[in-house]
Amino acid sequence: MRFEGIWFRYARSAPWALRDAGATAEPGQTVVVLGANGAGKSTLLQLAAGVLRPVRGAIRDRPAVVGWVPERFPAAQPFTAAGYLRAMASVRGLPPAAADPWIERLGLAAHAGTPLADLSKGTAQKVGLAQALLTPPGLLVLDEPWEGLDAASRTLIPEIVTEVTEAGGVVLVSDHRGEIANLPGAVHWTVTAGELHLTGSPAPAESPDEDEMIVEVAVRRHEAAAAVDRLRASGHRVLAVREKPRADRVQEER
Repeated sequence: MRFEGIWFRYARSAPWALRDAGATAEPGQTVVVLGANGAGKSTLLQLAAGVLRPVRGAIRDRPAVVGWVPERFPAAQPFTAAGYLRAMASVRGLPPAAADPWIERLGLAAHAGTPLADLSKGTAQKVGLAQALLTPPGLLVLDEPWEGLDAASRTLIPEIVTEVTEAGGVVLVSDHRGEIANLPGAVHWTVTAGELHLTGSPAPAESPDEDEMIVEVAVRRHEAAAAVDRLRASGHRVLAVREKPRADRVQEER
């Protein structure tokens, strides 16, 4: 997919949000879009997804199937979570039950009958992520997809990104948290005051220390996200976040 001399502004008299942006995203590639708030990251992502159209220039060879996850899922819709996803599956030409695996994988089963407007921000974000993946996307566009997600759900996003790129798709993701910036093979595009700079691949991660050990830690469910953030901030690698096995929970209850 090629960005060829893209210019965009939101009104005729408004300043340019993007100026003469040019870049190419190759099949199987993860592109991490960086930049300060207001620099033009979301504008670039919306142009990539086809939500916005360039004022000048063109986007060539956009894949036919695009999955788009905005920073805030538009929850003011007259559906339950499951009803929305099953309706979106039908729009995609799929049987409604095609939504069910994503409902399970993203932990939405407990909220299946909840109206979209009553969902928390994080749960609504998971609904938005699920709808983008109902059909395997040739292009997946994620605008700050971690906002409001719990720790277990956040660890799924790098897995999903890898699945899309291994199938030959392109992923564009904005990531101010740094949770995906060092994914193997990722390249960086930086937007600065409406100008797009291609900064290439990040430096390869250092090899694990030979003395490194794995320590499993159990925390309360509501404290998991904060614990993950503290561990990463301290320089530790978080390998996985998972539910405690049911057998262990039953044994503790006894």
